[in-house]
Amino acid sequence: MKPFLSEDFLLSTETAQKLYHEYAEVMPVLDYHCHINPQEIYEDRKFDNITQVWLGGDHYKWRQMRSNGIEEKYITGDATDREKFQKWAETLSKAIGNPLYHWSHLELKRYFGYEGYLNGETAEEVWNLCNAKLQEDGMTVRNLIKQSNVTLICTTDDPIDSLEWHKKIAEDDSFDVQVLPAWRPDKAMNIEKTDFTDYLAKLAETSGVKITSFQSLVEALKIRMDYFAELGCSVSDHALEYVMYAPASADEIEAIFTKRIQQGSVTRAEELKFKTAFMTAVGKEYHKRNWVMQLHYGCKRDNNQFRFEQLGPDTGYDCINNYAPSSEMADFLNALNSTDELPKTILYSLNPNDNASIGTILGCFQDASVIGKIQQGSAWWFNDHKTGMTEQMTSLGNLGLLGNFIGMLTDSRSFLSYTRHEYFRRIMCELIGGWVENGEYPADYATLSEIVKGISYNNAVRYFQFDL
Repeated sequence: MKPFLSEDFLLSTETAQKLYHEYAEVMPVLDYHCHINPQEIYEDRKFDNITQVWLGGDHYKWRQMRSNGIEEKYITGDATDREKFQKWAETLSKAIGNPLYHWSHLELKRYFGYEGYLNGETAEEVWNLCNAKLQEDGMTVRNLIKQSNVTLICTTDDPIDSLEWHKKIAEDDSFDVQVLPAWRPDKAMNIEKTDFTDYLAKLAETSGVKITSFQSLVEALKIRMDYFAELGCSVSDHALEYVMYAPASADEIEAIFTKRIQQGSVTRAEELKFKTAFMTAVGKEYHKRNWVMQLHYGCKRDNNQFRFEQLGPDTGYDCINNYAPSSEMADFLNALNSTDELPKTILYSLNPNDNASIGTILGCFQDASVIGKIQQGSAWWFNDHKTGMTEQMTSLGNLGLLGNFIGMLTDSRSFLSYTRHEYFRRIMCELIGGWVENGEYPADYATLSEIVKGISYNNAVRYFQFDL
């Protein structure tokens, strides 16, 4: 029996161990999509206790605590940080088979030097150890990033954001990790939302464009794209409840926009036409600027209305949407490609059943302009575990070129989440090592090292064309 979380954790063969320890383990981290707060990086925040690091905003953990029958006061309520930590510790011990068990213990080991197991009985010991460690100078946000061997971070930012903290970080010569904005214009697209016109007013004020039409909305967004680009942005991101492709004439789109402004609502069919026009317009702008377009879809959000009204969005009440959008996605990409305006694109679906359809869509739109121009994103959210990662990479290997895969991202709000890259790399090396051990790929370590280092880091540097 192997010891828990040994140096060969998840690595069952000699080949997997060699691939990880000699190639993957030493590579830096490029975090091209996350949700961390740039203000906390600039201010070099020091956390008071482990609950602030672990449980503040982490809906992954909140869901499991609810599954364990924990009262909401200990999750998002007014219980003390010590009480919340205790409830999480009691929950974690039951999370066998859940990646949270591995992530949590990797973080305890790598950042705090803790070699034991966290449960209700050890909670006091771990609480005291972590809190004492967090008071050390080496445990500030910037030092955690440097300790994790991170070279570049892309945050997630709204078009109306001032990007104040990105500016300040860029001007600070004492911190050499790049922190770049990433463009997330969902609020400008979501015409069906009740706050759509309120958001347009803010966008108009920020851009200096009076927004009275769809075309003026696009002009406002282009101005903000230029501003984001000045601060190093070259990545966009979209959360799509559905992948839609419902083309309409320019006049029809303007009529839909006017109807929403004047009457306050549109039909579902009109919404999809508007969103198709929106995505087509911004997609063309991304191509012009050589930006990467990330598309996240397959999620049904905020399912618990009672809790949504209490706690708001992003609090742990989302699920997989069983909608299969392969034909619509192909049509959307084809519309951009037909005018030679298809940007580099990364496709993520929350539904693991979409792996094969994504794998086949990729091959339809690759070209010589960029190696791996259309990418399947790393296993996302509810798939961000051993089985999900293995299935995503296996499918990509079966249907495409795994060697050109741009690899892992944290997609997290926590500064301790960089151990997810270690977790991913171990799983990746176990998968590739198994193929080699089984005679499915030669023990050609010159090529294998290039593949492993590429997926770990180098492919993303090349793909995004970051200046590192």
